[in-house]
Amino acid sequence: MRRIALPQSDGQPRIAALAKLPVFWNLSGKRVVIAGGSDGAAWKVELLQACGAEVELYCETDYLGETMKALVARTAMTHHAHPWHCGIFGRAALAVADCETEEEARAFFCAARAAAVPVNIIDKPAYCQFQFGSIVNRSPVIVSISTDGAAPILAQAIRQRIETLLPHSLREWARLAQTLRSAVNMKLSQGGARRLFWERFVNRSLSTNEPPTAATVDQLFANAGQIASESTSGSVTLVGAGPGAAELLTLKAMRALQAADVILFDDLVSAEVLELARREAKRFLVGKRGGRESCRQDDINDMMVRFAKAGKRVVRLKSGDPMIFGRAGEEIARLENEGIHVDVVPGITAASAMAASLKTSLTHRDHAQQVRFVTGHSRNYELPRTIDWLSLADANQTSIFYMGGRMAGQIEQSLMDNGMKSGTPVVVVSSVSRAQERRWAGTLCNLAKGMQTIGVDEPVLIGIGDVFGDVALARAQLVQLTSKKRVKRIEFPF
Repeated sequence: MRRIALPQSDGQPRIAALAKLPVFWNLSGKRVVIAGGSDGAAWKVELLQACGAEVELYCETDYLGETMKALVARTAMTHHAHPWHCGIFGRAALAVADCETEEEARAFFCAARAAAVPVNIIDKPAYCQFQFGSIVNRSPVIVSISTDGAAPILAQAIRQRIETLLPHSLREWARLAQTLRSAVNMKLSQGGARRLFWERFVNRSLSTNEPPTAATVDQLFANAGQIASESTSGSVTLVGAGPGAAELLTLKAMRALQAADVILFDDLVSAEVLELARREAKRFLVGKRGGRESCRQDDINDMMVRFAKAGKRVVRLKSGDPMIFGRAGEEIARLENEGIHVDVVPGITAASAMAASLKTSLTHRDHAQQVRFVTGHSRNYELPRTIDWLSLADANQTSIFYMGGRMAGQIEQSLMDNGMKSGTPVVVVSSVSRAQERRWAGTLCNLAKGMQTIGVDEPVLIGIGDVFGDVALARAQLVQLTSKKRVKRIEFPF
């Protein structure tokens, strides 16, 4: 039978074709029959009992698996210690069976159909009128995933991804919402006030792992009469986007992106990170790149203030960590001076991503007792005059220069002028964690030449210190990675 999608007035379907209709069925107090004593049948018993179904099991005792035996012993299900027969389906809401043979599966399926009972034969899609999807359980919030039986492993992977996004405390927040609806309708006027209340409720429920308490309810209703007048008050969240790979984004950062009305993002934020943002959010590129036309910091500050005062939830999305060379201090000061609420969500800074990519500990106890993050340029795009080069030349530390590509020659000379050995190991990594990542490994006296090989068109990190000596020793391994196209290009001058 051909499926037909409902057309809109413009001729386009309102709903795309569905392989199956997702239905949430109330089984509380309903009779469900199950045939078979396998572990697969036992899982279905647990699932159905969790829904409040009255399960009746038909299986000879000798054929019960250990899991099913334990369920029979500790739960209220009815066990009929004999095989199923055609008379078991009366008043049943569902029928489930685990059948070893095709003949038995067909017989059970036909018997259930004849009794007008929806039927599922475990692991035999041809004999299933309905299917059990992968479930994310935050009841009363329930998410079910189905691939129409085509790819159960894919469904499990999707479930695991959703599990990481939904706090376990969401079930308590959802139950609280059920009890609050009448009180909200009584205390708050219809329209903007109620909408704002529930927006705050939802934002809090999705951003915490703590269940609500009586104090939570009091806080939610505090100054309830003023909610409407506060509708013009927005907020700003400074969010660290990490070094580029979307998988390195934190869960809290993802939730902030999903709740944003406006996103002001840096030039270095990857497209795959932006893909995770709320679709309806307005996005503005406010990138600042050395040697290129850039958005002025004052203009960015003005935009954040303007949008926040218009009642918008603004996300200032910064590459790496917003508190590491991200001008967060200037932005926070301006927002607080304007009376705008501001939060910060940390991100994985590029130096950590570089260490992970190289599998190199920045504080290996045999080589470095401290690590320093150093900016490679000042406001005027030159080396800061306040850098203590003598202390940076200390051999017992690791130094990571951010945004220092164009200053590589000066960094090399300044360190050697202050006593650092010319043979000190150095690595340069551009576009760390991204598909176009490139690496160069050498010694300090060759840093400027190495930078010419890597180039300065992509964001660059320079790592200096004895911890990077192992990079040269791992040359063969890295060359092997290149052959597998896991690393675009690796340069070794020695």
